[in-house]
Amino acid sequence: MTTLKYPLATEKSVSVIDKSNVITYVVDYRATKTQISEEFEKLFNVKVAGVRTANMPTNYKKAFIKLAKGYKASDIAIKLKLV
Repeated sequence: MTTLKYPLATEKSVSVIDKSNVITYVVDYRATKTQISEEFEKLFNVKVAGVRTANMPTNYKKAFIKLAKGYKASDIAIKLKLV
């Protein structure tokens, strides 16, 4: 099972990148916060400070992945071509 599906590129999710050092991802509905954190760390070689999730009514889940100090969400956003 692939936990991370794709990054969200909405206006709000892009504005949060610089303000809060957070990347927003759509993830598998059954994914846990630990699974999301581990896969994100392996994929981008960064440390995750915390993960918040929100179940959406259209049967998908959003994950708000906050990076640890010393890592920039804007660097990852550039890799993902969000910015």
